[in-house]
Amino acid sequence: MSKYNKQIAVTVIASSLLLSGCGLFNAEEATKEIDPPQDVNIMEDGAQVETENGVEDVKSDQAEESVTSQLYLIDKSGFVVPYAMNLPKTDSVAKQSLEYLVEGGPVSNMLPNGFRAVLPQDTQVLGVNITEDGTAIADFSKEFNNYKKEDEAKILQSITWTLTQFDSVKNVKIWVNGHEQKEMPVNGTPIQNGVSREDGINHDSSDVVDITDSHPLTVYYLAESDGSQYYVPVTKRINNEEKDPIVAAVNELAEGPSASTGLMSDFQEGVELLSAPKYENGKVTLDFNESIYGSLDEEQKIISSQVLEALVLTLTEQDGIESVAVTVNGKSELINENGEKLTEPVTRPTKVNTGSF
Repeated sequence: MSKYNKQIAVTVIASSLLLSGCGLFNAEEATKEIDPPQDVNIMEDGAQVETENGVEDVKSDQAEESVTSQLYLIDKSGFVVPYAMNLPKTDSVAKQSLEYLVEGGPVSNMLPNGFRAVLPQDTQVLGVNITEDGTAIADFSKEFNNYKKEDEAKILQSITWTLTQFDSVKNVKIWVNGHEQKEMPVNGTPIQNGVSREDGINHDSSDVVDITDSHPLTVYYLAESDGSQYYVPVTKRINNEEKDPIVAAVNELAEGPSASTGLMSDFQEGVELLSAPKYENGKVTLDFNESIYGSLDEEQKIISSQVLEALVLTLTEQDGIESVAVTVNGKSELINENGEKLTEPVTRPTKVNTGSF
């Protein structure tokens, strides 16, 4: 399954995606080494920077070093949403990412409008141990149990998706004060042998008649806050008759979100694939009809950045998809909203949802 820091491509270069205690652990224990996200901003002591007055030395109290981490927060509608933040550089990036999910913790002054942290106030992250099979064991203090039952699924999803952004993490287990939890402590959501991205996020089964004859599929829709848009992953239930997950994903994006969710899609009516997706060596090629242009100028062959971004985010969640090519009527003649030809690969961004919104 692709992570936010995984490289992926679509025959298109988009303008930057908005997407731009006790027991096993103690608080000082080092976690298994994890490759941190690659977006690191560093300003070392003694470095020089260029200013209007020439080159100046950077004083020690100006030194900064940070790394971008993808945190899963709760928005005003109750959705668990990825949000990219620059955090202080550390050797324990997995542990730190969970510490920034604690209400009243260091994330408090960094939250975008309408968003909140997910872990109960005063919760301590006692440690994160990554086993060789890719299981992240996250151990919390007893304050972790102080949440409302209606937040339980969101908390589990947030922890799971935050930790599985790292390539070495495949699934997640929860411990409290050094004791393994086979289920969540308040409302009994099963954990058993661990939870992964395959278990989904922001579940929506409102359009499913027979849930036993369906399987999960995660797609990305749009939400809006204070006039700005951001992307929300939603796990829907797809009828088992649909064997091709790529086709299913495109169909769900074209159909749009359930009305009850309050989410949006920039796909216009009539968008269709003209042929089966072509898959080879991790690359998927999608050939659409002209409705993919939507409300923009069809003669100029302009595709909405929101349509392209939703496709990239959705398809790169699927295992094995490392690149995507988009054509219309078999031709690569698309243009982005800046008037640039989309002839180069578009990759999933390392930062999904950035800035203030």
